[in-house]
Amino acid sequence: MTAPRTRLSHRLAAGMAATTLALTGCTAPSHSSGAIVDQVSDIKRVSVHDPSVVKANDTYYVFGSHRAWAKSTDLVNWETFSNNLSTDFKDILGDIWQAWPKQPANSDLTGNMWAPEVVWNETMGKWCMYMSVNGTNYKSVIVLLTADDIEGDWTYVGPVVYSGFRTDTMAATDVPQVLGSDTTPSRYLSPGDTEINAIDPCVTYDEDGTMWMTFGSWFGGLWMLKLDPATGLRDYSTTYNQVEDRSDPYYGVKIAGGHAVSGEGSYLLNTNGYWYLFVSYAALQQTGGYQVRLFRSKDITGPYLDEAGNSAIFTSSITENWLGGTGIRLMSSVQWSGNDSDAIEVAQGHNSAMVDDDGTAYIVYHTRFSSRGEEHEVRVRELLPTADGWLTAAPYEYTGVKAASAGYATSELSGDYELVVHKTATFFQGLQATAKSDGDNSGTQYKGVELPVSITLHANGTVSGERTGTWNVSEGSNQMTITLTSDDGETTYAGAFADLPRDKDLKQVMTFSAIGGNQSIWASKV
Repeated sequence: MTAPRTRLSHRLAAGMAATTLALTGCTAPSHSSGAIVDQVSDIKRVSVHDPSVVKANDTYYVFGSHRAWAKSTDLVNWETFSNNLSTDFKDILGDIWQAWPKQPANSDLTGNMWAPEVVWNETMGKWCMYMSVNGTNYKSVIVLLTADDIEGDWTYVGPVVYSGFRTDTMAATDVPQVLGSDTTPSRYLSPGDTEINAIDPCVTYDEDGTMWMTFGSWFGGLWMLKLDPATGLRDYSTTYNQVEDRSDPYYGVKIAGGHAVSGEGSYLLNTNGYWYLFVSYAALQQTGGYQVRLFRSKDITGPYLDEAGNSAIFTSSITENWLGGTGIRLMSSVQWSGNDSDAIEVAQGHNSAMVDDDGTAYIVYHTRFSSRGEEHEVRVRELLPTADGWLTAAPYEYTGVKAASAGYATSELSGDYELVVHKTATFFQGLQATAKSDGDNSGTQYKGVELPVSITLHANGTVSGERTGTWNVSEGSNQMTITLTSDDGETTYAGAFADLPRDKDLKQVMTFSAIGGNQSIWASKV
């Protein structure tokens, strides 16, 4: 297979595998709404945890934890496929498993292949897969496999970076080579310092063609180091100084997290004049609070900041950082007329992202649901650029309809909307027997979902309803701003309008999504 026309990148590690759905992808006749399928039930779904997206020729691929892979021709309908890793993984990865991650408490490789990232390496003329082979107590390794065809078969090449090493085990790694010492520095022995789990690789090229890999999970932070494009492995010619909360001789450049806070599944996307860093906070289970936070930088190595100027790097321990205000939360659990109350997305996370050939950006992630326990599926949303340089996720799943960048008539935009704010401290907590007040989502059967308020956008540029304010749209564009007044004061949001099919029934409605005050908002016309 030839090199991809569009190259993308990756995301995270699952602790529990849901059954992969054996589905056949096809393109259904166009719906009157403009969606690719006639009804929601026609969509061919797939379960791929931690989906890393890449495009080869005219086919999209996602690679995920536990040897789950799928492909699609339209980013809507997916089908699973298999390769030699699907069945022969114990032969292919057996040596590195025995040499490093395998331990008495974690002795089976089967559930320990996490969050692979697949990229095309032009120098090698190969597809490169970077996969976490996970062990107990952070004893993990990210390895490289290569293939001539993106669908395989795959050949093991070697290790890229290790974690969980100690003085008595360092000889089995490249750590002595990099550090020039046979003794493990104390910083690698503490998850509150620089002890990480070497998982969740994301590989990309910067503007100069330099190859980088981001990786890491929780506690010790997220890091990045240079790769050698000639081998696909670590670039041993590049060295890094030890600077607290900035760089480390073995792990490279620190980009996020640290000091025992949550954070995993780092993903970088270069578009719109910025490098965007996506990080998943909290725990991945249905009620674990899993969520995507967004930061950006002009430089691939950072610093990565949110809209309020908060750094993605933590310099002190913060309990439950996933309830705090660092990072823009792109989406949460929402119950409104546009979705099915039994299929509310919850614990959305470990995303990848891409910019397609036509310039449209997408976020690809896995989500669990309000009534389906730990089952999960892949979802795709369009990422809409804002006038002030952020990316905001569309309010509804991508089903073939994109936002019209040329804009819409004012008559299409004005009207009654449901509005939700993706508050950082709200997370899905399951059914609640009795509706409560004081921020406990009175009036819904679920605890921890966002409920809408009603607003009206008037043609004269004013906003009335449960929030008041003003709005405007740039002429000849879908770019918009809206200023809303609430009990917390006045906030101006920048975003974009998009006429999209709803998740519930594919009825096409006007929506907008925007970012302001370090928060994301969605609105859907009723």
